[in-house]
Amino acid sequence: MQETLRITEIFYSLQGETRTAGLPTVFVRLTGCPLRCQYCDTAYAFSGGEIMSLDAIVLQVASYKPRYICVTGGEPLAQPNCIPLLKRLCDAGYEVSLETSGALDVSAVDPRVSKVLDLKTPGSAEVARNRYENIELLTPNDQVKFVICSREDYDWAVSKLIQYRLDARVSEVLMSPSHHELDARSLAEWIIADNLPVRLQMQLHKILWNDEPGH
Repeated sequence: MQETLRITEIFYSLQGETRTAGLPTVFVRLTGCPLRCQYCDTAYAFSGGEIMSLDAIVLQVASYKPRYICVTGGEPLAQPNCIPLLKRLCDAGYEVSLETSGALDVSAVDPRVSKVLDLKTPGSAEVARNRYENIELLTPNDQVKFVICSREDYDWAVSKLIQYRLDARVSEVLMSPSHHELDARSLAEWIIADNLPVRLQMQLHKILWNDEPGH
């Protein structure tokens, strides 16, 4: 039986976040997520979608002739066949990243994939879902992301940065202000004041396209 995935969308745009921000990237958005973060901006990916074979997904991705692929969601790892898809994309020679909530086991993810692991802050309403065992599996190819909703969230994120020495473990520690909740300038000033080894991350796609579908 052919391996399949439920796909919300596949599209070509600029990467809006992470260490490849600004680079043309194909996004493969898988359907479904077991979390309900209060600031989620992709709730349309919770259900619906189209069943596609891995062959069809790889073929559609190839049609864009991309260098970078981002597998995202929803929560991609909620569908077991995400793992073989990631391997096939790596085998095809793409630079592949995986955006994951950090709530599910990442141990089976191909090591060639850059895991962008989201550590959920208290302000997300899903802090209890963090799977801290995943941190031990992170490598210098990976990235850790915090979405910051408040000063309390920022202080919590700093404590995790220090506790797990995240800046020494991964290539990038990213902090993003929660859209419409925290002023980006405030977060920037906190990072500067504390001289943190992190990157302030603005969501480029929201600046350019104001969350229009397909971007």
